Amino acid sequence: QVQLVESGGGLVQAGGSLRLSCAASGRTFSSYFMGWFRQAPGKEREFVAAIGLSGTFTNYLGSVKGRFTISRDNAKNTVYLQMNTLKPEDTAVYYCAADRFPSTDSRWSRGALDAWGQGTLVTVSS
Repeated sequence: QVQLVESGGGLVQAGGSLRLSCAASGRTFSSYFMGWFRQAPGKEREFVAAIGLSGTFTNYLGSVKGRFTISRDNAKNTVYLQMNTLKPEDTAVYYCAADRFPSTDSRWSRGALDAWGQGTLVTVSS
């Protein structure tokens, strides 16, 4: 099973940018659909973005569409989340996730995925 480690979180002012990275162990990274979730203080975890095996297919939470971009580098076993024009409401712990099934599967809405990272905190100040 793949293991995931996120990095790149931090404190940024509103309007700024951050790029999160998620490094995966194992030689089967390219066979996993990848995604990002987030959990803000006092709120439930929510889906943010997902990407297909080759990187061609992507989908996003409506409120981040046009501001966030998910990408992957299968040669480096890494998935990224480029976050631009950040808003205070983007403040959350961001989690990387991996699954054998695509994000259209109900597993993604239930959060029942194969692997999760430990999370990285993103704080956006106003």
